Amino acid sequence: MFGEIVEGEMQLNELGKVTQNYWQRLPLHFTVELNAFTVMPNHLHEIPWWSDKLGRGEAFGRRIVKSDENSCPNASPLQPNGTKPGSIGAIIQNFKSISTQKINRLFYRSHHRQVWQRNYYEHIIRNEKSLHDIRQYIHYNPISWQQDQLHPDNPSRW
Repeated sequence: MFGEIVEGEMQLNELGKVTQNYWQRLPLHFTVELNAFTVMPNHLHEIPWWSDKLGRGEAFGRRIVKSDENSCPNASPLQPNGTKPGSIGAIIQNFKSISTQKINRLFYRSHHRQVWQRNYYEHIIRNEKSLHDIRQYIHYNPISWQQDQLHPDNPSRW
C-alpha cells in the first residue's frame, strides 16, 4: 500500500509519502518528539518519545481531527468514555484518522478504503539497551522484509 522494498530500501509511493508526512507533523499538534520510524509497504514502525523535559511527563496537545466529545459509539467497556485526550492511544488514533482521510480524499474519491488495522502494538522502552535494539530493528526492517511476519507471503503469527 505505501510502496515497495527495492534492494533493501523502502521506496515510498504517494500513499507512503502522505503517511510519512503526517507522522512527521505530529510534534506540531502534540507535545511529543519523534525518534526512529520507518514506513514499510503495509505498516509503520515508530518510537514516539516524551519525557518530563517536554512538560508533564506524558503526551498532550490538541487533536488534529475534531470529534464529538459525547459520542463514543465504539468505546471499549474498559474505556467507556473513549480514549483519554493526550494519551498514546489518542495520538495514534488521530494519526490514523487524519492520514486515512487525506489518503481517501487524494486517491480514492469514489469510495473509501480502510488504511489501518483497528489496533496497534505498543511496548514501553525501559532502558538504553532496549531503545538501541528497537532502533536497530526499525532501521534494518526494510533489509529483512522478506522474513518479516507482516510480509504478505509469510503466514501471520497473530
